[in-house]
Amino acid sequence: MIDLKSSSLAIKVQGMNKSYPHFQLANLDLFLETGQIMGFIGPNGAGKSTTIRILMGLIQQDVGLVEVLGHQMPEHQVTAKWDIGYASEDLRLYGKCTLQWHMNYIRSVYKSWDESYARTLLKRFDLLADHPIKGLSHGQRVKAALLLMLARRPKLLILDEPTTGLDPVARHEVLNELMDVLLEGDRSILFSSHNTQDIEQLSDQITFIDKGQIIASQDKESYLESWRRLRLLLSEDTKLPYITRVVEQRRTGHQAIITTKQFSNDLVEQYQQCGATVQAIENMTLEEIFVSEVQASRLAKEQGVTA
Repeated sequence: MIDLKSSSLAIKVQGMNKSYPHFQLANLDLFLETGQIMGFIGPNGAGKSTTIRILMGLIQQDVGLVEVLGHQMPEHQVTAKWDIGYASEDLRLYGKCTLQWHMNYIRSVYKSWDESYARTLLKRFDLLADHPIKGLSHGQRVKAALLLMLARRPKLLILDEPTTGLDPVARHEVLNELMDVLLEGDRSILFSSHNTQDIEQLSDQITFIDKGQIIASQDKESYLESWRRLRLLLSEDTKLPYITRVVEQRRTGHQAIITTKQFSNDLVEQYQQCGATVQAIENMTLEEIFVSEVQASRLAKEQGVTA
């Protein structure tokens, strides 16, 4: 249970709304504890980037509370941004300038710049400081942007699709470095992505957003533990019961596939009592859970009920 009055929250969003002519963020609640990594997952156009822009003070919410590192946004964004590091896959650097030029510039602005750590990251990311940015590959530019952010030692990292377009080796390097950042217990990360593999590897907490609404938010281990897929063998006259915690039920002939978001042994007993044979109980990946959550949420909205 998160203490909403605690000063340990890196991000605190309550009742936030933002409306556009064809899109709306509706009643968002988002809480990230210090020292945690939250995977912020949603389809393209779900509202991830809009939420991040509000957290960064780039746009203002219509209503609702937004606090970042204890500072209300956007009123105190200047103070907050000294301790916020932001990176995305399309972050632009000066193409004609070298990485060293960028490092010198950031060091001149931020007193927190750690030159020793910057040199360590150069080696880990296999980057050369004297290369112009325009001569770097996409993956190298992403790693250069992350170096410039991480070497500042920010308290909060806000990452908007940072691994998009990276090859497997580059993704592995970036994710490993982000995990190392969390060894310093007061660092926090909001990791926005539609790549559930990265999120599953990195995050402590999972938040799903779709069509401008938070549809689920929970710690990762509880999430993965509670979802299951059951494979049933049925006779012709077997009638499957209606169970509220079942989010999907597919039946084809003598077989059925059941997806549940609240698995327990009594669920197995309920199906056995109606004459079904439980052939398998399978764990689900975060991607499978995400798809099921989104589909269930959208179906509930169409039917006018709560998922």
